[in-house]
Amino acid sequence: MKIAYHAFAIGLLLCFCGTAQSIDLVINLDVSQETVSRNALRSIFSMRMTRWPDGKPIHVFVMGDKTNLHSDFSKQLLGVFPHQLRRAWNRQIYSGMGQAPTKVESEEEMRNQVAKTPGAIGYLSEGNINERIRTISVE
Repeated sequence: MKIAYHAFAIGLLLCFCGTAQSIDLVINLDVSQETVSRNALRSIFSMRMTRWPDGKPIHVFVMGDKTNLHSDFSKQLLGVFPHQLRRAWNRQIYSGMGQAPTKVESEEEMRNQVAKTPGAIGYLSEGNINERIRTISVE
């Protein structure tokens, strides 16, 4: 009885909280990297790492802070909350040491910007890629 109650409570919680979507980390076709470490990914999206290992500049694209995709990306792949990421960008901007990533308004715009910008990285809902971009895995 107690186990059934806990299973019911967990199921109910999942219904109200929603489930996180699966996310693909995407890059421009000119990026030679096949994988990226979680630490390197955090450095890239916090705007501390600005060049790929081959020396090409990294161009970071993100969705708005309040979008579900951005929130899920931040939590799942970076292990931080969106407001923590925003604070990192603000520190870079206000210290004069860097800039914020480029914000896009939709997944379509993300796909197009990553495809046309050399060195670009971004994220999309799983399976939302095309032949003009590719995925990169996180180790």
